[in-house]
Amino acid sequence: MADRIAEAGLELLRPHAEVIVRAGLSGPALLEAASDVEALIVRSETRVTREVLQAGRRLKVVARAGAGVDNIDVPAATERGILVVNTLGGNAVAAAEHTIGLLFALARRIPAADSALKRGEWRRDALMGVEVAGKTLGLIGLGRVGQEVAQRALGLGMHVLVYDPYVPVEHAEKLGVTSTTLEDLLRQADFVSLHVPLTEATRGMIGAPQLALMRPEAYLINCARGPLVDPAALLEALDQGQIAGAALDVFVREPATDDPLARHPRVVATPHLGASTYEAQENVARQVAEQVLEVLAGRPAQFVVNGPALPPEQAKLLQPYLTLLEILGKLCTQLGHGSLARAVISYRGEIAGHDTAALTAVAIKGLLEPISSAPVTLVNARLEAERRGLEVVEVKTSHAAEYTSLVTVAIEGGGQHRSVAGTIIEGVPHVVGIDDFGLHFVPTPGYLLVTRHTDRPGVIGMVGTILGQEDINISSMQVGREGPRGRALMLVAVDDPIPPAVAARLRALPNVGQLRVIRL
Repeated sequence: MADRIAEAGLELLRPHAEVIVRAGLSGPALLEAASDVEALIVRSETRVTREVLQAGRRLKVVARAGAGVDNIDVPAATERGILVVNTLGGNAVAAAEHTIGLLFALARRIPAADSALKRGEWRRDALMGVEVAGKTLGLIGLGRVGQEVAQRALGLGMHVLVYDPYVPVEHAEKLGVTSTTLEDLLRQADFVSLHVPLTEATRGMIGAPQLALMRPEAYLINCARGPLVDPAALLEALDQGQIAGAALDVFVREPATDDPLARHPRVVATPHLGASTYEAQENVARQVAEQVLEVLAGRPAQFVVNGPALPPEQAKLLQPYLTLLEILGKLCTQLGHGSLARAVISYRGEIAGHDTAALTAVAIKGLLEPISSAPVTLVNARLEAERRGLEVVEVKTSHAAEYTSLVTVAIEGGGQHRSVAGTIIEGVPHVVGIDDFGLHFVPTPGYLLVTRHTDRPGVIGMVGTILGQEDINISSMQVGREGPRGRALMLVAVDDPIPPAVAARLRALPNVGQLRVIRL
């Protein structure tokens, strides 16, 4: 815990993990602290650089207790297979209310009036304000916070214009707001409020040309990220009277105690208080703790920045398929031989109607993990597949024959074609097919002996005899066959490792063609 979060989050974490709180670290001290942990939780203060990520040799997840991740080197985390999660929505209400608070502070000149009265001045005439009812609020960004602000502004009787190229016009209309271009928004709005993430595309998006489009009586509000606005351009616009004023909760460099914008008489400034409510901090702390625990348990988190997320409304349904797809991938690779050139992940039946991005990533992880020396995670699974030249194809169809839902992982390459199929029965993963053989097998952690043999009397008995002689305990057995005395496939689950010498004895048995020892 490199930055402090509310106690509610710590209470969730402590029963499941050792929690080390070391707030305020930087430089070599931060590198040392990150070197032996599996999860790193930060807020906006700690910078998680490539060096920090490289030092974290056991790191599985970096969690940001908040929405913005500009203090985390996300590309470097992705390269190393480290998941980056944030907490979208946990502080949305707090940030929206702070935005509305700053809007009123500008409109009614509340900070200036308070300061004047504290100096003993009664300046009613000099501090005339404007009403917000009937005015136009221009929102740049209609994400979670933007929508909360829009809802409150509409309740105040304001007209709301929105610029967000990623939001369909129909969705904006359902919310009661009007989509427009950035230029038209800046020209028409009485108040312009920013609610977009900081990316290379949005950095400095409000500069001199944009400020020049705003009307002299208009105000700018920024509770999102400081670098969204060119500070020099804003300072000049305020000095020249191009706009009436600004309210800033965020700055390019923080703490902004010496920032000329924070001291400007036309600016209402607050020290990054957008999420600073007791309720928001508890919400964010719980969210970040829950996401860390999900990742450490090997499950997809809800708000993933650099990998596939499990849709929250589908999480309960899809959770068993995560286990199933990873098992199918591991089985497929270990049953095969030679190079992997192509993988086909098929979804049939009801499962095909859901978002399967996380499931496909889990299947790729299962395929590559047995043959990769580098860690393979949900984050870098597709990247690792590309690096290895593995083409991944996803196929969906609504028909699943005898099953409500059926998933199949198939591989091609090096002259081979292997496939493993599975389904969920009463919440439990079942393997129901390997290549052309039908069977029903409940996979469990441990070791699996797979033989391809000719169906003859005594084969199963001889395998069991050798395992018994070597004190290797059998937990379950399944056999699939084409027909009497034809090709057959046997799966024997065992509790103990099978030494190479024992595997050689089994391969030498009459009628045994192929034998694989698989670890699940």
